[in-house]
Amino acid sequence: MIKVLIERVIAEGLEDHYEAAARRIIQQAIQSPGFISGESFRDLERPNHRIVMVTWQNRHSWERWENSDGRRDSLNEFRPMLLEDERITLLEPL
Repeated sequence: MIKVLIERVIAEGLEDHYEAAARRIIQQAIQSPGFISGESFRDLERPNHRIVMVTWQNRHSWERWENSDGRRDSLNEFRPMLLEDERITLLEPL
């Protein structure tokens, strides 16, 4: 099992549009083999900073979703709302 930490910084005023797009992408991810769970967070100190924590069965499952047409299409929808490229960190339990 792995955790994928995704960090995004949203342009001011586009939070609602981003949230709608983020819900659509997580609904697609749920259908991907190996998806276990996902949570979204807003940084209390930086309200435009979003963190998504997704649990996958293994790295292969994540990479299959990461490189899928569905994820790529969804990212293209909200990429213009981001102030910088998303940052992805793969984590494994100790």
